[in-house]
Amino acid sequence: MRIILGKSGLFLAAFALLFASFAPGASAHGYISKPESRAYLAKLGVNQNAGPIQWEPQSIEATGNFPLGGPADGTIAGGGKFPDMDVQTPDRWHKVDVLGGQNTFTWTLTALHRTKEYKYYITKVGWNPNAPLVRNDLQLLTTIDAHNEVPASTTVTHQVPVPTDRNGYYVILGVWEIADTGNAFYQVIDANVINNGTMTLK
Repeated sequence: MRIILGKSGLFLAAFALLFASFAPGASAHGYISKPESRAYLAKLGVNQNAGPIQWEPQSIEATGNFPLGGPADGTIAGGGKFPDMDVQTPDRWHKVDVLGGQNTFTWTLTALHRTKEYKYYITKVGWNPNAPLVRNDLQLLTTIDAHNEVPASTTVTHQVPVPTDRNGYYVILGVWEIADTGNAFYQVIDANVINNGTMTLK
């Protein structure tokens, strides 16, 4: 049996394909769900007026090999694609409490990729919370080798050492480096760091 589509049918079919290609989640990948990232809190409705990221927190993708590569300074939080994410003031974003010492960080992956590594950074003592995030603000916390393997689950957890030499508002950056595309996914966490001790980062 032959099915013949008229002009209106062809238009509707083409529109459906186009919508499927660009609908939120069509190019889904991953976000940090614990501690809740800036993008994930936008999805939850906690961070308001955050732009389209509220529908696709998993889509902050840019070139990888950070910090040598990646989004330009001032566009790191939004991956160079979501400028609303780059707005930075001391009170623009909801803060999540993070204790100094070892913390469990969780990525929720909406598409699995062969993975090179995960990297975590935190802003330095004395950083400027009134200016968009730049590389010079950051110090490395840890790098976790993923051995170019595909994650075994859509939930990936890491133990991340948060410094114990500071208190208050700091931004934590998580970078998921993909092995087979040269790209990476970027997530920032607006952390209220709570400490009583000291820690020296190497």
